Amino acid sequence: MKYIKQFILILAISFAGELLKFLLPLPVPASIYGMVLMFAGLLTGVIKLENVRETGKFLIETMPLMFIPAGVGLMSSWGTLKPLLIPVSVITVVTIVTVMVVSGHTAQFVLKREEKKGKNHV
Repeated sequence: MKYIKQFILILAISFAGELLKFLLPLPVPASIYGMVLMFAGLLTGVIKLENVRETGKFLIETMPLMFIPAGVGLMSSWGTLKPLLIPVSVITVVTIVTVMVVSGHTAQFVLKREEKKGKNHV
């Protein structure tokens, strides 16, 4: 019964994300709205981690299975995608490098900021 309650809570947050996508005229996917709502709820304590932990772990463990249909779809449309292989590969590599650089700089900034905050409180 605990898993059903946790799954219903996660579904309710996902539904709220869908509702926000419908109501707000922004080009943001509903899943992002849902993740932001979940993050805000967990951060503020409105949603307790214990209320979603086990089901969240289960969903993360089964996530690789969700990519199988997408992979099969890519394989079946290979003829259409073949001419786009080079541009998509370049875009993918540039995007990955950009995300890695920005994430690294952000992590370093946060760590330095926390280090300074720790020194000021001592």
